[in-house]
Amino acid sequence: MYVPKIDKFFNIAGPAQPDIHYTLDPLRRINYDEISLLMNQRSYFILHAPRQTGKTTSLLAMVNKINEEGVYHCAYVNVETAQTARNDVTTGMKTILSRLESSIKRSLNLSIPDIESIRANAGGNSMLIEALESFCSACGKPLVLFIDEIDALVGDTLVSVLRQLRDAYANRPQFAPISVILCGVRDIRDYRIHRSDGEIITGGSCFNIKAASLRLGDFSQDDIRELYLQHTETTGQVFEENVYPKVWDLTRGQPWLVNALADQATAKIPEGRDRNNPITLDIIDEAAERLIISRATHLDQLADKLREKRVENVLEAFFAGGNWTDKPAPDDVEYLIDLGLLRKESGNYVISNGIYREVLPRELTWVTEINMTSRTTQPWYVAPDGKLDMKKLLREFQQFFRENSESWLERFDYKEAGFQLLLQAFLQRIVNGGGLIEREYALGLGRVDLLVRWRYPQNAARGTQKEQRIVLELKTIRERTPAPARILPEGLEQAARYADRSGAEEVHLIVCEERPGYKWDDKIYERVELTEHTKHTEHGGGREINVWGV
Repeated sequence: MYVPKIDKFFNIAGPAQPDIHYTLDPLRRINYDEISLLMNQRSYFILHAPRQTGKTTSLLAMVNKINEEGVYHCAYVNVETAQTARNDVTTGMKTILSRLESSIKRSLNLSIPDIESIRANAGGNSMLIEALESFCSACGKPLVLFIDEIDALVGDTLVSVLRQLRDAYANRPQFAPISVILCGVRDIRDYRIHRSDGEIITGGSCFNIKAASLRLGDFSQDDIRELYLQHTETTGQVFEENVYPKVWDLTRGQPWLVNALADQATAKIPEGRDRNNPITLDIIDEAAERLIISRATHLDQLADKLREKRVENVLEAFFAGGNWTDKPAPDDVEYLIDLGLLRKESGNYVISNGIYREVLPRELTWVTEINMTSRTTQPWYVAPDGKLDMKKLLREFQQFFRENSESWLERFDYKEAGFQLLLQAFLQRIVNGGGLIEREYALGLGRVDLLVRWRYPQNAARGTQKEQRIVLELKTIRERTPAPARILPEGLEQAARYADRSGAEEVHLIVCEERPGYKWDDKIYERVELTEHTKHTEHGGGREINVWGV
């Protein structure tokens, strides 16, 4: 077959193919020694990772390696096509059997004895185990079986697969795979299986033979550099040095995000398509914003999870800038880690990366943003000199919040975070006007930090613009807030420290009063406070912070 040769590019769809994609060794993020030990111990175990992390690429590389080593036969089967069978076990098993048969022929050049008889005569709840028994008893070497996208299966079909594998387990290696690796997005403990009879069971209860649960790692900072340097070596186009820490903050090594940012920067943005131009920090910022706005499939799949109650129970506190009031179940927290939404840093849980910090609240307020920004097309918040007039914008928000907060807040599922989400939706016009907003959330900090970056004049060429940096610190006072009198002094210090760290010249502290009994005339105010510590300015005397009440 003739295959035309093309230039390599960054992969954003499906398993990597080294002849056309910039790639890293697909086995480097897997502890192959540990997997080999588990196979030799005849274990059935789990390998899971968030979507689009290179899981399938790594699995296929392992299949090749295991077959090359010659100790075992290894086959890979993706069962996602059986998802539509749902509770129709027979249809689901026939689909899985067809995929298994095709995989064994393709990767091992072998066939399953009696396959047609099994397909015609075996019941759905025995079809898989009979096919595996027929093959394993005749194939000459023990079989290692990789089952990918296992958690895409639904209802009785998933239950049947898990239980048939559990039944086969006792007959390994002569009449069943010596080792089975179930691969999916989640650990099996997070499977919530709704059967046709209404019963809800967990994956662990019908697959209690799991020996281990392994997770595929993300790229390291060195991995990102190595991947991007492949593009430089191929095309001569360089990534400026300050790009690498920014990409790390935006992605934390999530493979699809790393590739998608580079794809946007080098193939979609006109300035980046010119190989004579370096990839700069400005180009990466634009690439990130394009990704977020595009609602790419990867990001859309994550955002869809926000509607799940167990996700809301965990994330609401992040967007509200507070603590978990009713501590969520540990399994729910682990579920979000498995999905790639959270990670642990310095003993605290944080949203996994900068792009997710931006995508998740935007998704929650998307309809709100559309309705708000349609109210006016005039850049009334831009001063004559091209700078952002944040005071004018916040005064407008105060009035908007006073008039509309009750009706708007009722529209949010994440009601504890209503004020924070509503303000961020209101500020989205800054992004739509060409600015950037960087968001920080973490449990226990008692705040949400926003850094607004505004380039001006807007009609100037890239690289000639100046950048205005503005910090917004969001605090909420509720009935259960401990020591509410400390909110203002703490907020001033927190805002000043964040401004120092981010290099902002303008700082605003917005305090939302949610305790009952307060009139709007008391809640709405504007004043300037001075921080006590001289470390916040070069010339001493503290830092001026604009304080807003809503």
